[in-house]
This record gives sequence, structure tokens and C-alpha cells, in this order.
Amino acid sequence: EVYFSFDVEADGPYPGEYSMLSIGMVACATYDGRNFVPLNLDLARNCIYTELKPISNNFEPEAVEVCREGGINRDVLMLYGTDARAAIPALENSIRHITKTFDSNARAVAVAYPLGFDWMFYYWYSNRYGSGKDNPFGFSGCLDIKSMYSAKRNALVINSTKRNMPKKLKSNRPHTHNALDDAKEQAELFCNIWEM
Repeated sequence: EVYFSFDVEADGPYPGEYSMLSIGMVACATYDGRNFVPLNLDLARNCIYTELKPISNNFEPEAVEVCREGGINRDVLMLYGTDARAAIPALENSIRHITKTFDSNARAVAVAYPLGFDWMFYYWYSNRYGSGKDNPFGFSGCLDIKSMYSAKRNALVINSTKRNMPKKLKSNRPHTHNALDDAKEQAELFCNIWEM
């Protein structure tokens, strides 16, 4: 398995009525059933980043402001963002290519914190604009970092927040609301939780 930490920045709470404005992914680790191997998160060949043209005129001002903190300007993306019909197939091809560079039989697995929000956008966009259930992660090739922490620590899910996690598990990278930066930040968290 090749684990891809990914993060989505969106202009609202759910896809369809609202838009995914950017998505960042980084291949962060491999696992063959015995050996877990963290990867270099700063190698460009392990990273994917895309900014997308909004698919609707709907947005929530608070969400747009969070995106702006990460350098995303929704108005600019309306003019110059990549159309989802081109962006999503290209994204999926990049995931497949990166996965196969590690092993021709490897399978891609998406990881996020929390998974629900990011996976909802990615999977909806994949079904609408990409290869759907034939996407590189399939319909269930995903792992929630928050749930993994909860299970490993025997903690309630509601208490399995970054705020409650030991400092040694957390990344030293800043949370910038840039999708690729945040994917790298949570990749370090994922690897640290796996190895704890």
C-alpha cells in the first residue's frame, strides 16, 4: 500500500452545491504487511497540488476566508482555475503513476484528518468528473487518522482531537490552509501515530 495524505480546501460544507477549490496530496508512507516506511514529504515527485475552478456560484463567506488564508482567491479561480473535468482525471493519473513507482502491484490508500470532509469532496468529484469507482482509491481505500488514533489509544473519538494528542505525535509544520502544506502536516501526524 502507498498512503497518500490529502487535504481539501472548499468554499462550503459539502460538494455539489459548493466547490472544492484546491486539493493537495503527498505520498507519505508505504506498507507491505510487515514494514511501514515513511517517505520524504518534500520530494516534488511525491506531491500533487491542484487549484480548481468553482463548479457553482454558491459559497459560504467564512469558508472562502479560510481558503484566502491559504492563498486561494475564489474570484481568481472563477477565471483561471482548472476545470474539474480536466483536473480530476489528471489528479487520478498522478496518483496511479506515483503508486506504481513504488511497486507495480501497489494500491493507493487515502489518509486524512478528519477523513469525512476531505473524502466526501474527493469521492464526489471523482464520481462526477473522474473515473468514479475506478478511481485509484476505489470506493473504500481510505483511512481516517482520527479513528486510527482513537483505536490505538483506546480513546473516545470525540476526545481524539489534535489538541488532546501528545506533542510528540504532532507535526512541527504550520497549519496554513494551503492544501499541500496541510497534507504534509497531517502526513507527519499519520506516520507518528502509526509508529507509536
